[in-house]
Amino acid sequence: MNEALVLVTGGTGFIAQHCILALLREGYRVRTTVRTLAREAEVRGNLRAGGAEAGDRLSFVVADLSDDSGWAEAAAGCAYVMHGASPTPSGSQVHEDDWIRPAVDGNLRVLRAARAAGVKRVVLTSAFGAICAGHRELQRPFNETDWSDLSGDVWPYQKSKTLSERAAWDFIAREGGGLELSVINPTAVLGPVLGPDYSHSVRLVTDMLKGQRACPKVNCGFVDARDLADLHLSAMTHPAAKGERFLAISGESLWLIDVARVLRRRMGAAGGKAPMWQMPNWLVRLAARRNPALRGVATLVGRNMNATSEKAIRLLGWTPRPSEEAIVASAETLLGLGLVR
Repeated sequence: MNEALVLVTGGTGFIAQHCILALLREGYRVRTTVRTLAREAEVRGNLRAGGAEAGDRLSFVVADLSDDSGWAEAAAGCAYVMHGASPTPSGSQVHEDDWIRPAVDGNLRVLRAARAAGVKRVVLTSAFGAICAGHRELQRPFNETDWSDLSGDVWPYQKSKTLSERAAWDFIAREGGGLELSVINPTAVLGPVLGPDYSHSVRLVTDMLKGQRACPKVNCGFVDARDLADLHLSAMTHPAAKGERFLAISGESLWLIDVARVLRRRMGAAGGKAPMWQMPNWLVRLAARRNPALRGVATLVGRNMNATSEKAIRLLGWTPRPSEEAIVASAETLLGLGLVR
């Protein structure tokens, strides 16, 4: 049994909980940060839904990315850190800096605490948004050498992910000491839902099951949270992962109408409300003029966003399951937990 202690930041998060499950399964001890200990029971319940009775192999510490307090305690005695806690789209952000500053400062806060505690390696969960945004359509799949072009048409969330990841690499280069860094850049994350607080990407499936009327012609890569957690584990310990970033996608990207077709084909009556109609691009752009929430979507219509995980497969031996399995797992667990009726 592996007795090493691993810090996983943001233990209430969907990806974080799948990482905790994978770590516990491999015998690690886990410490996780939460903003309030009032959510400990919820996290333990979600892990139980994922098949793990964590017991005393899991501990909690209060720490917030916007404040220094708690981070020294959180990192103390840890061999590794998995840092994925980050501002996510909530609608409360008014200015671009409301996205960027917390993301950059949060990454640096965690890295400083890890360095001070003598942590061996930090695995940072960045995003595909740090790779794909602001480009004209490429004639090849996106890969780890690509960075979002912030002079282009980029959402504040994607800008925050790009700048916060660059800040992490700069910190390691300039003042990391012996601290190592590996970065994971996942595409949209699906897979088994553990409770009502699930990933932003799973809402795509939720909305389709609830009867979303149509799909914009948007292309997207997908990865199962269980495979993403396995990739985090490999990036944490594999010698070849030091100083590298890894794009996480399962197979080819899909158009959203393809996701709807999977739900209709695989989920029987429960998938019967999934949309059958793909909106023409002009209609999405017209709607975006009236609805600010659609402006980001309008920049993506018709663009192929395919990417490759060849690097993770080759260097780390990563073997993600087909994206169709991730779609179905999301739908089955949403229905099983009564989150979609």
